[in-house]
Amino acid sequence: MKLLLLLLTVTLLLAQVTPVTKCWGKSGRCRTTCKKSEVYYILCKTEAKCCVDPKYIPVRSKLTDTNTSLESTSAV
Repeated sequence: MKLLLLLLTVTLLLAQVTPVTKCWGKSGRCRTTCKKSEVYYILCKTEAKCCVDPKYIPVRSKLTDTNTSLESTSAV
């Protein structure tokens, strides 16, 4: 009887666990707060943050201002 009660308790606890919602091409997880080793880049559908490891986030390259370089060369 104790075994049956333990089995029922474990089953009910496991049923309460919410499934993990993945984002960013399965590289991130939707959470309310990110872990210290994660950053958020976009928001999930549930208004939670999409927590991603920083190595999966694209880095924007710094572009030079082409307008000023064209003006300086045309003035010569």
